[in-house]
Amino acid sequence: MQQVIAELSSGEYGEPKIQEPLAPYTTWKIGGPADLLLIPRSKEELAAAVKLLNRHGTPWMMLGKGSNTLISDKGVRGVVIKLGDGLDYARFEGDTVTAGGAYSFIKLSVLAGKAGLTGLEFAAGIPGTVGGAVYMNAGAHGSDVSRILQRAEVLLPTGELAVLQKDDMAYAYRHSILQTRPGIVTEAVFKLEHGDRNEIAAALAAYKDRRRRTQPLQQACAGSVFRNPEGHYAAKLIEEAGLKGLRVGGAEVSPLHANFIVNTGQATAQDVLSLIEQIRRTVEQKYGVKLIPEVLVVGER
Repeated sequence: MQQVIAELSSGEYGEPKIQEPLAPYTTWKIGGPADLLLIPRSKEELAAAVKLLNRHGTPWMMLGKGSNTLISDKGVRGVVIKLGDGLDYARFEGDTVTAGGAYSFIKLSVLAGKAGLTGLEFAAGIPGTVGGAVYMNAGAHGSDVSRILQRAEVLLPTGELAVLQKDDMAYAYRHSILQTRPGIVTEAVFKLEHGDRNEIAAALAAYKDRRRRTQPLQQACAGSVFRNPEGHYAAKLIEEAGLKGLRVGGAEVSPLHANFIVNTGQATAQDVLSLIEQIRRTVEQKYGVKLIPEVLVVGER
């Protein structure tokens, strides 16, 4: 590992940060250090880094805005890759939008609305990157990425770039083929429709206001913790089970939205995991429904 760190620290592969605490890079503000956090500034640096890591057999993982991720208290062994400024861009051409994998999904929805393009309004409150949204098939308000994605450019584990059409993504509820056949989304192309700017702006404002009133966005959280089981809403099950406000250490089931767990200040990953397990056990005992976490849990246990 020391040889890999030395090579990646040469500056040829991006900005290296050794033993970098990962908590500041997640919306939960939880997580121990990575052996190395690497921020490639371009697709070329990213591809070169992945090829080097594969050559050495070094484990690595991607981290976007950390909005759907719980990093363990011991941190991550190996290399964590975070896309840099060279992959943080958006271009508009007619009704087509092209965005880099590091671009803010929320910002993209706002810019699309200003351009008079409809179809991205659902993204107004999804706090992640374009790459993460494509990977998770992020969605809200009855729509998701699968409705608008045209194609995605993906860096394969071999370090080669490939283009996946929407039909190649095997999209389902909060699922894509990238969760079983890993790849890094470097760019996505969305097909939108021309619409009325005032109507789009009103929809964006309404979604933003609804999230502000119903979700604890002023606190450190990771978005929805559990997937909605078929025929149910996870938040409703958790609330009806009387679990709003339940705490383990510094982690709390939000009194505002039962499918959010908030960091009240000093929560650890273990606090969150213990709380998740209590919620799952209670809901299954009361209603016979198994809740499946939507957040990604990574790192050394």
